[in-house]
Amino acid sequence: MRVIAVRTLREFWEKHADAEQSLKSWYKEATDTRWKEPNDIKRLYPSADILPGNRVVFNIKGNTYRVIVEIHYNTGIVYIRFAGTHAEYDKINAETI
Repeated sequence: MRVIAVRTLREFWEKHADAEQSLKSWYKEATDTRWKEPNDIKRLYPSADILPGNRVVFNIKGNTYRVIVEIHYNTGIVYIRFAGTHAEYDKINAETI
């Protein structure tokens, strides 16, 4: 997959250093694979939440942080829409961010 807006992840781990390795691991796994449908994600990430609009919520660092992406399965592009803490996540609408 091609991940767009890696800068979002980098800016997040610059503020939350304990998330850096987990986010880098997630990024490597995402770029090394090709998800063709949501079930492909669930096989690798059983705790991921599949939302309407091709959105997926990933739990990062043992569910300490959250990353929301929008996936275009047909083109193999993953758009990072949000990286944040649970408190920040609770203030947004994951389906529209």
